[in-house]
Amino acid sequence: MHLVTFITGNQNKADYLAKYLGFPVAHQKIHLDELQSLSLREIVEHKVKQAYDIIKKPVLVEDVSLEFSALGRLPWPFIKFFIEEVPFDRICSLLDGKERGAVARCMFWYYDGKNLEFFEWSVLWSISNSPRWDGGFWWDRLFIPHWTERRTAAELSTEEYERFYTEAKPFWQIRDFLHKVL
Repeated sequence: MHLVTFITGNQNKADYLAKYLGFPVAHQKIHLDELQSLSLREIVEHKVKQAYDIIKKPVLVEDVSLEFSALGRLPWPFIKFFIEEVPFDRICSLLDGKERGAVARCMFWYYDGKNLEFFEWSVLWSISNSPRWDGGFWWDRLFIPHWTERRTAAELSTEEYERFYTEAKPFWQIRDFLHKVL
């Protein structure tokens, strides 16, 4: 029996979440309205309430933002649309001659019809001069974790990638909370 449903169409994300929570997590792909706001918190809260209204069971929703220091924190929560429209090599070149620091923010919200809880984590990274791809997910070819000696997340070994992924997500906060309420 699944005690919470993670709203995602990405099986890998669901598998990682279940692994770090230590219990099975159902996942379901649902089309949710994408609220346009510079507030990641506002966006994810809207999504989790909408998801609960659709499936009427405890849900967990995740969203992320990426902020480039040199671009006045853009693209913020619009990173999904930004990456869909701008090739990775062009994203890297936008920072040529500029500070390459970035902040990735990850936010999860839980809602069961009564309890509304959020979990947020942010990590400082730098952006590579060019995309480098050997594996990983989505924008991993751009991120250089501070401890990698200039390798992108996509170039990490499986063990190193596990460290990267768990460092970037608030899994321990979610796990502790869910063990109390479920």
